Amino acid sequence: MVVAVVLILMVVFSVLFAIFNPWVYVPLAADWGELDTLIDITLYITGAVFVAITLFMAWGLIKYTNRPGHKADFEPENKKLELWLTIATGIGVIALLAPGLVIWNKFITVPDDAVVVEVIGEQWTWQFRLPGPDGEFGDVSNMEIYETPFGIDEHDPVGQDDILIEDNELHILVDQPVRMDLRSVDVLHDFYVPNFRAKMDLVPGTVTYFWITPTVPGTYEIVCAELCGLGHSEMRGYVVVDTQADYDEWLAEQSSFAELMAATNTDTGTQAAQLEE
Repeated sequence: MVVAVVLILMVVFSVLFAIFNPWVYVPLAADWGELDTLIDITLYITGAVFVAITLFMAWGLIKYTNRPGHKADFEPENKKLELWLTIATGIGVIALLAPGLVIWNKFITVPDDAVVVEVIGEQWTWQFRLPGPDGEFGDVSNMEIYETPFGIDEHDPVGQDDILIEDNELHILVDQPVRMDLRSVDVLHDFYVPNFRAKMDLVPGTVTYFWITPTVPGTYEIVCAELCGLGHSEMRGYVVVDTQADYDEWLAEQSSFAELMAATNTDTGTQAAQLEE
């Protein structure tokens, strides 16, 4: 009887906590409200199953507790009960999976008008690359060698106008679909902006992606959602969602690969001249 009371109290506490809990979603700043709905559907279904099973266990403990004059009846099979349980379980599984499959299909289907931003994760910082006026990225097959910024092939003409951002802060345009191409230089990372809801792992040796359409101008924190080493908790950055005027102003302040290489060569030449003197 004591166990049954504990089970009932556990259900009451869990339901009340779910209704009055102090934690809520951070404000949504992208068009992925479906992910909030998906989480709510999952919680409602699993919560209902939790309440039903726990209360059934409590009812069974109360109704079938050992009492004088009562004898247990062993029934190894009940085809009717098994059929209903199978049907109910199947409906529950379909209700959990079907919305997720619909949203996943949208999640991996990038709009044709999306711009592409490359996100590079490295212990323990974020860097970003934008295509230049030609709309194409240069070759980064030497990314892990560090001979040039971002490992871009200095002889590749396509990469000369690539915009390189090395300060942990990315700016994107409000209401413009953006595809995030994700690369890791070293270990597993995960690019996650809670206000955007969407997230994805960065896997060494491959390129993963997701897309968003930011809807609310503002500054939003990037966190790494994959344990990536001792500095994992410090691997933070920011995505700033700009209006067109603010975005154009920010973009004009950024340097291209060719400009960075020219500055590097100038600095190297100056140092060499100073050493000769």
